[in-house]
Amino acid sequence: MNSKWREIGAGLIVPVVLIALWQWVTSNGWVNPQVLPSPLAVVKKWIEYASPLEAYDPASMSRLAWIFSGELIRDTLGSMYRVVVGFLIGAGLALPLGLAMGSSQRVYAWMNPLIQVLRPIPPIAYIPLSILWFGLGNPPAVFLISIGAFFPVLMNTIAGVRHVDGIYIRAARNLGASQTTMFLRVMLPAAVPYILSGVRIGIGTAFIVVIVSEMIAVNNGLGFRILEAREYFWSDKIIAGMFSIGFLGLAIDLAMNKLNNHLLRWHRGLEN
Repeated sequence: MNSKWREIGAGLIVPVVLIALWQWVTSNGWVNPQVLPSPLAVVKKWIEYASPLEAYDPASMSRLAWIFSGELIRDTLGSMYRVVVGFLIGAGLALPLGLAMGSSQRVYAWMNPLIQVLRPIPPIAYIPLSILWFGLGNPPAVFLISIGAFFPVLMNTIAGVRHVDGIYIRAARNLGASQTTMFLRVMLPAAVPYILSGVRIGIGTAFIVVIVSEMIAVNNGLGFRILEAREYFWSDKIIAGMFSIGFLGLAIDLAMNKLNNHLLRWHRGLEN
């Protein structure tokens, strides 16, 4: 436990030093506060952003509903909804395709040329088509997020299945395992670390894409709020929104890391 706290403390040194330097520079008036507000101004704006909206009357709704009427909470929930739906669609399509391409040379030969053509195209390039096909609102955002999550999960799944140690496969064959048993009991478990790594990367990519899509296709969410603040030159709110994205991304990554460690307890190096 002590070592864990020491590790956390060591990780806080650089951010604390940078924030102190930032505060010192802004306090001395060396930069325009509209260009770079002080950390205290950003914290103040973040608190205002997270506070329940005055337009909502707590007497006319439940206390929980009033708390969740805060602009930051509503934007965060909107962004998370798009990330979850888009990621589930993208990963849900990528996982079976990746397993099929990894385990079958014929399917790999059929699909790989198309995948290699589409994979370098960034999800942002699909924005005009997504708006033409789906209009505005959640559908185009979910479509873009699905594309962003699809390829990391797909490529890691293919790599995981195709890089199973040949010793395991030969041992299973010598024991008389059928093709189905070999896939379910040998290839799939051995590919799980790759698949989970792809899932972790895919969620991170989905969160990046949702911010971009919200700046274009929807009228709420963290990305939309940052774009709105830019139009009114609210630099403190821009930075507050950026830090909100960073903290939310950190929480998602930590949760995925814990999930990976839990599911891979059997894996070499994680037994302890």
